[in-house]
Amino acid sequence: MTNYSNKSKIIFSSIVLILFFIFLYFFNINHPIIFTSQNGTASVDYEKAKVLSVKNTNLKKSINLNNLYFGSQEVTVRILSGKHEGDIKTIPNYLTDIHNVFTKEGMTIIIDIDSINTKTYNATVYSYYRAPVEYLFIFFFFLALSIIGGKKGIKSILGIIFTFICIIFLFIPMIFNGYSPISTSFLIIVLTTCVSLFLLSGFTAKTLSAILGTIIGVTIAGTIAMIFGNLAHLDGLNGQNTETLSLISTKSGMQVQGLLLASILISSLGAVLDLSMSIASSIQEIYISNPTLTFKQLFKSGMNVGKDMMGTMANTLLLAFTGSSLTMLIVIYSYNVSFTQLMNMDMVSIEIIQGVTGSIAVILVVPIIAMISAKLIPSFLHVDKNKS
Repeated sequence: MTNYSNKSKIIFSSIVLILFFIFLYFFNINHPIIFTSQNGTASVDYEKAKVLSVKNTNLKKSINLNNLYFGSQEVTVRILSGKHEGDIKTIPNYLTDIHNVFTKEGMTIIIDIDSINTKTYNATVYSYYRAPVEYLFIFFFFLALSIIGGKKGIKSILGIIFTFICIIFLFIPMIFNGYSPISTSFLIIVLTTCVSLFLLSGFTAKTLSAILGTIIGVTIAGTIAMIFGNLAHLDGLNGQNTETLSLISTKSGMQVQGLLLASILISSLGAVLDLSMSIASSIQEIYISNPTLTFKQLFKSGMNVGKDMMGTMANTLLLAFTGSSLTMLIVIYSYNVSFTQLMNMDMVSIEIIQGVTGSIAVILVVPIIAMISAKLIPSFLHVDKNKS
């Protein structure tokens, strides 16, 4: 009976997953905006190319920066992909402090091809061909997760892939097409949280507790961010690339002003999800070891685990902010920006609201997830014992 039930679950899940991917395919089949040149005929493609020979022109090694050269190169390449595959072309490569791709004979690079028509095109060096290295790092990450985590590691990989697919093929297209960024964020949060945790631990009390705690925690983060944003006069128009996004929104209907809150909800999800699952798992293990513990004792144990995690989580969010904004912080320090100017800059205020919102959500969700887990886990496990 159990095997039949498991097979039914697998078949049902597979059908739902296939239907979901079919929906994603048709949802992404059309892209409403195509940017072209003024005459409407030019297009830019990025293709792989093999360097056949290099001629250096006025090339000088940097005095202050290690392994960097400035000047120009004439690079003869064979195009390896795209509609011009097989063509041999000599293209310029200008080495500056901003764009510095030092080419050597035999290496594979990425070039951008500006096609005026099917026969006439210009090309320049765009970047190094980094994809193989990135694929290798991802492979080692998945390999380590599989070896150390075993079956749960493999399930975690499936959860990561599902989350990535949802972000790229559902979350971003929905926002692009004018759906509410806040509603879309909550949809993605609920969808990815449920699928990831159910894959990892199945339909258990700790899974349900972690899901409820995560959703409540992210809701708290969104509420705090909305209040703080209104008080500080912060919205999506204060962020980076606002002008570009506003231009795109005139054609796609994208709601730019909701993007800031959406980014805060998504960024706080990781910390809240981690905390919720850790507390729920701890309480379940404690209860299994000693089923005589009361709700109050389990709640206290969950609070103790949560208190230990609060400081590390807050530090994690602070260090993540520092790492992602390091260049901005150095520029601010270099220009000796006054404290008054610093605390009232748009980009600093946005980073503060993102970091502090996540930290507050982590703190407030500890008693909530401890209470939910202490109540649900004994009830579920007690029912399971009675059934058996």
